[in-house]
Amino acid sequence: MQDIMTLIQDPAAWVALVTLVVMEVVLGIDNLIFISILTNKLPPEHRERARKTGIALALVMRLALLGTIAWIVQLTEPLFELFGHGFSWKDLILIAGGLFLVWKATKEIHHNVDPEDQHENFIAGATGTSFASAIGQILLLDLVFSVDSIITAVGMTPHLPIMIIAVIAAVTVMLVAATPLANFIERNPTIVMLALAFLLMIGTTLIADGMGFHVPKGYVYAAMAFSALVEMLNMLARNARRRKREGGH
Repeated sequence: MQDIMTLIQDPAAWVALVTLVVMEVVLGIDNLIFISILTNKLPPEHRERARKTGIALALVMRLALLGTIAWIVQLTEPLFELFGHGFSWKDLILIAGGLFLVWKATKEIHHNVDPEDQHENFIAGATGTSFASAIGQILLLDLVFSVDSIITAVGMTPHLPIMIIAVIAAVTVMLVAATPLANFIERNPTIVMLALAFLLMIGTTLIADGMGFHVPKGYVYAAMAFSALVEMLNMLARNARRRKREGGH
């Protein structure tokens, strides 16, 4: 209790908390895009439940990982060296997660370009299987992002309560934003392709990070924000032209 009170009275702890919350929310954007595209492939009546279940289980997994933080930190220790770079468990997890994301995004882009090819739909089969598949993939990708964010968080603050509060706050934002974002993506087909391109880029940066070529997150998110802004302008232009045509009739 005394440690908690000390943290509450420490301005540096509050700065660390706000910084971590912002970082977790920003990193959560990647997850939200993936979750939105993934769950939109399910029948409409199962989508929201899949989102909430996946995000809730992801929260449990993140809190469990925070409980093993001493082990998580050791994941940065090199296991072997290849091409002059020492590969750790963290690197291998990032590479595996990046390859998974690139593969999923590429398959879904192909499906959007050629919707008649039903074999390319990466969620298929009975509803129960599809639901379980969606939840499993949400957790798999969240594991990759969780390991990366926890290791980053350890470098920012040594206080576990601050990390726990930041994770809970970020996941709460994800729960609130998941359905509106998924509905927005579904209503706008061009946004789907843009979101898939984002996932492709994120997967590539994860692979690069795992190979020892660090790509500053600021550059990635700046590129995403700029692309999203251009797409928003395109949407406004299309809506304006449509209103003009309808007004002309």
